Amino acid sequence: MLTLTNLYKIICQRRDNPPAPDPSARPSYTASLFAKGEDEIVKKVGEEAVEVILAAKSQDNQRLVEEVADLTYHMLVLLAAHHLLPADIQAELDRRHH
Repeated sequence: MLTLTNLYKIICQRRDNPPAPDPSARPSYTASLFAKGEDEIVKKVGEEAVEVILAAKSQDNQRLVEEVADLTYHMLVLLAAHHLLPADIQAELDRRHH
């Protein structure tokens, strides 16, 4: 099972060691986001956030789950781009709770 921690590690691996282009293979989407830079990453976060809202308001629960998964992935990419950890978010949530 893929955990968010494991997914974050994979994202960081793609950031730090992008796979060499292979014309016979599908390129790494994650590596391509990092190559395009922060503007593309934040654009994707915004697009996915809108899609979450649309799914919540007018689509079924499965579609909502799919869109939240997409947003979560792109948020992890954004964190990795800034060399932040999911633990940083957890620490902030913990701080707010107490």
